[in-house]
Amino acid sequence: MYQINGYLEASTISEAIDYLNKNDNAQIIAGGTDVLIKTRERKGGYVDRDLVGIMRIPELKGIKIDAEGNIVIGATSSFTEVEENEIIKSNIPSLCTAVGSVGGPQIRNMGTIGGNVANGATSADSASTLFALDTIVRIASKEGIREVPIEEFYLGPGKVALNKGEILTSFVILKKNYKGFKGDYIKYSHRKAMDIATLGCSVMIKINGQIIEELKIAYGVAGPTPVRAKGAEEYGVGKEISQEVLNEIGEMCLKDTSARDSWRASKAFREQLIRELPKRAINNAIGGGFNA
Repeated sequence: MYQINGYLEASTISEAIDYLNKNDNAQIIAGGTDVLIKTRERKGGYVDRDLVGIMRIPELKGIKIDAEGNIVIGATSSFTEVEENEIIKSNIPSLCTAVGSVGGPQIRNMGTIGGNVANGATSADSASTLFALDTIVRIASKEGIREVPIEEFYLGPGKVALNKGEILTSFVILKKNYKGFKGDYIKYSHRKAMDIATLGCSVMIKINGQIIEELKIAYGVAGPTPVRAKGAEEYGVGKEISQEVLNEIGEMCLKDTSARDSWRASKAFREQLIRELPKRAINNAIGGGFNA
């Protein structure tokens, strides 16, 4: 049974912010695929909440390229809208793969990319690719707009840098962080569909011939928050792609991650995935040629 005190369907960002500031127990709801489950199960203090809906706020919708060539994704864009958007398909197909792996069609039609990140879960399928893209999170409050690198937005398991009266409005992917890159996202789960990731790995790579010019590797469920394997990234830059280099990248990724045991998988199994998935993702991104 849902324990909900009240509900406001906001039509502007300022209206939603005012409601959040005036109601200590207020909670934002977008697609509701996370919030309603927590409310029904009374998890994490989701009891007798006042909900403020933000799905009818025009400024939070849509995907565009701005005047500087940066891609801006509105927080209430659904997974389906992101997956099917021509801008994303043309420039960041790995993000299409990531959001297309979330749940089933019903969840993807309702769930939003903003909610997926604001939830703070390390298993969020969109998060590791947004990490690999050095995404900037835009946040609105009564003081105005502030921007936070996504790595600083995640504070811990289920904890993000959203203060009282703040709303995540959009994600900004700078042109320099996607132009010229190839990428891939691999989700390992026990079932092929409608399952939470045992481990997720996203790679963005820029190559000149067979030389790695830039490399970004990000994981979900390889630590308490999504995480970048920066040591492995630095090792790869300037190297000619070979099976030996790919194997070393996989080994070095272990140093930047902290896999753990859970009912879904053992630490040892996750560490094996940490080694193997970036090798496969790089191989997929560059078009194959190695036995990754």
